Amino acid sequence: MKPSIVLVHGAFADASGWDAVIRILQSKGYEVSAVQNPLTSYEADVETTKRLIDAQTGPTVIVAHSYGGAVMTAAAAGNPNVKALVYLAAFANDANEPLGALLEKYPSKAVEAFRPDAAGLLYIDREKFHDIFAQDLPVVQTNVMAVTQKPLTSSAFGATTKVAAWRTTPSWFVVAQNDNVIPPDLERFFAKRMGAQTTEISSSHVVFMSHPKEVVDVIESAARAAAPELART
Repeated sequence: MKPSIVLVHGAFADASGWDAVIRILQSKGYEVSAVQNPLTSYEADVETTKRLIDAQTGPTVIVAHSYGGAVMTAAAAGNPNVKALVYLAAFANDANEPLGALLEKYPSKAVEAFRPDAAGLLYIDREKFHDIFAQDLPVVQTNVMAVTQKPLTSSAFGATTKVAAWRTTPSWFVVAQNDNVIPPDLERFFAKRMGAQTTEISSSHVVFMSHPKEVVDVIESAARAAAPELART
């Protein structure tokens, strides 16, 4: 009866960050899948995510964090099994709308902390990682996250999608009020533009890690809408 849940991670991270959310969802009987995106190109991330979404056989809720929102926006478009989208402190770009232009309009503190490697892939400065990315998590935890972060191709900020899934799929949005990566006002702009059911949480960028129970509550709201029979049980 319950819809499947697909989780899409963002930049500078991988699917292991969903640990707490996965455990809670599984305890509630949901079938959960988490994509591992390469972050080497927007197109590759969309293709990888779309492959996992297409593998689902029934009603599905897609949940994405940060840059993963832009990936979900493209990868979920046109799939009849996708009944709900949940954006967690995430980009929700429109068709032909690059992320870089959005960050020019709503400047991010994270941009100044980006550091390129020899191949031009971007990391967040380790010394600034805690304060920029996850200031409400313990320093001992963010120290590990800083050294295991997965870099993002800089080309992602200029990439665009031809179709935005949120244009035709019911959406939910969690605004992280203390986000230093995606400005909260940009998140509110996204949520208002898509007409999302919106929840605000006093959180850093990694709201799904610091407030997993509240995030699961939002995911379950989307799941009940995706499978209306659940609301009657």
